Amino acid sequence: MDLADNNSKYIGLRNTYRAFYFESYSNKLEKDVFKISYFFKIDEEFVFEPVISIPLRDFYEFDKLSDELIQNMVFHIGMVELISYWKAACPKVIVIKPFRLNDDQILWWKKLYFNGLGEFFYLNSIKADFDSFVDIRSESNNDLVRSVFSADNSCIVPVGGGKDSVVTLELLKKIYHLTPMVVNSRRATDECITAAGYLKKDCIEVSRSIYPLLLEMNGKGFLNGHTPFSALLAFISLLTAAISGKGIIALSNESSANESTIPGMDINHQYSKSIEFEKDFRDYVGKYIVDGINYHSFLRPLKELQIAFLFSKHQKYFAVFKSCNAGSKTDIWCCNCPKCLFAFIILSPFINPNKMKEIFGENLLDKPSMQLYFDQLIGAEAIKPFECIGTVDEVNSALCMLIEKDLTYEPYLLKYYKNSDYYQKYHRLLSSKIMSTFEDEHFLNSDEFHLLKNSLSCWNN
Repeated sequence: MDLADNNSKYIGLRNTYRAFYFESYSNKLEKDVFKISYFFKIDEEFVFEPVISIPLRDFYEFDKLSDELIQNMVFHIGMVELISYWKAACPKVIVIKPFRLNDDQILWWKKLYFNGLGEFFYLNSIKADFDSFVDIRSESNNDLVRSVFSADNSCIVPVGGGKDSVVTLELLKKIYHLTPMVVNSRRATDECITAAGYLKKDCIEVSRSIYPLLLEMNGKGFLNGHTPFSALLAFISLLTAAISGKGIIALSNESSANESTIPGMDINHQYSKSIEFEKDFRDYVGKYIVDGINYHSFLRPLKELQIAFLFSKHQKYFAVFKSCNAGSKTDIWCCNCPKCLFAFIILSPFINPNKMKEIFGENLLDKPSMQLYFDQLIGAEAIKPFECIGTVDEVNSALCMLIEKDLTYEPYLLKYYKNSDYYQKYHRLLSSKIMSTFEDEHFLNSDEFHLLKNSLSCWNN
């Protein structure tokens, strides 16, 4: 893996640009949209004014919400949004002007920024430490107001167009009235929602765009990299739950997201999908924002391999779901990235080879060009791909399960795997355990957990 040696650039930018300012924000109800605008700047040189828009729906209940609750939620979305702009120059100070944050809140945000930027620091070879990477200062006399919210027992499900949110939709519709939510819809999200039986007018849509100046700065050599998008999704979903009167937000983050991307280091591409962030978010929201909205991940007790099995039972999604980041703009499986290869491997034990080839357009295990990614996924390389993928144990178990199917044709990478030490290590060892194990650390209620557990009772290894 090629790392950019940007530590000297990082130091230089921090010495050049003194502070990042969260100056203000505005929000207003227009004819057909709820529009939020933020005003950030780096010193007096760079001004960013990103916008988030939520098209109005008949079921929104703005008139039932206090202005204090709306302002609290909108402000906190900005606290996540700002990190995408701060990272361009990484000034030593972040100044928060709209509201007062106490020491506990500042520490919470510092932890999110530091861990959420772990991949960014690592891939840019930036030597950052928690104590000194940024000083967050709150310069306001305005106090945030915590609210109590009375909501119904219906549920929002964020949909990304991949297999995980599909499984959540299909299972939870058995016990809740569901409302799908999409941030920046694309064909895969729209078609998955349609396949699930929902109309566009009954879904929550959010539009979020990067302010063009940031893209210009990236092109000029300012720092760039991964930010904790799922944390932004968490705060956006909180606002949409409030305006739609929904009391439950059900994410589709699995226990596999807890595994570090780099063994022995607290660097996790999926940090804001982890149980650690989920706990922190729930605690923070309950203490400082609102009581009455239950944010949790429905799939948290499961591994990716179990989710793949559940997804395989819903063929109506095979032609429409997509999980490839490289091909997201054109809504395709690019078939040349580690995310595509992982999805192919994890689904292969449960879907026949001809159908797999139909879904992806080709057999990804028959591509020698994917061997480096393959080695990263099975653990032969020290570092996993920086993607939302399952654990090394799951990948090896999936491959062992596939080999046990006695395929009439063995593709190149499967032959390679059978001759590896990893096959000898994992053969008949883990698949049964992974498929029958449920993680204890989760926030599901008893009805949700029994629904999830019963859905896997048909598994027969």
